[in-house]
Amino acid sequence: MERPMTDSTPAAGQRSVWLTRKEAARYLRLGESTLAKLFVSGTGPAAIKVGRSVRYGLTDLDAWMSSRRRRSTSDAGTSAV
Repeated sequence: MERPMTDSTPAAGQRSVWLTRKEAARYLRLGESTLAKLFVSGTGPAAIKVGRSVRYGLTDLDAWMSSRRRRSTSDAGTSAV
């Protein structure tokens, strides 16, 4: 059974994978500063703060990337009604 894309809770017996901003940026092939700006604006992948550090769940990164999928440059994606 697949987990919902918005749920970053691991399935039973699985560990969560948490990446630093540098690791997450490398995984997404984005610049660290771009990922930081997306976090500040609230338009990037979900993250958690631990003190001054930010961590990104691998499943959250995958879900965010999937949500950005488009069929063409004019495709605005699905909008909330």
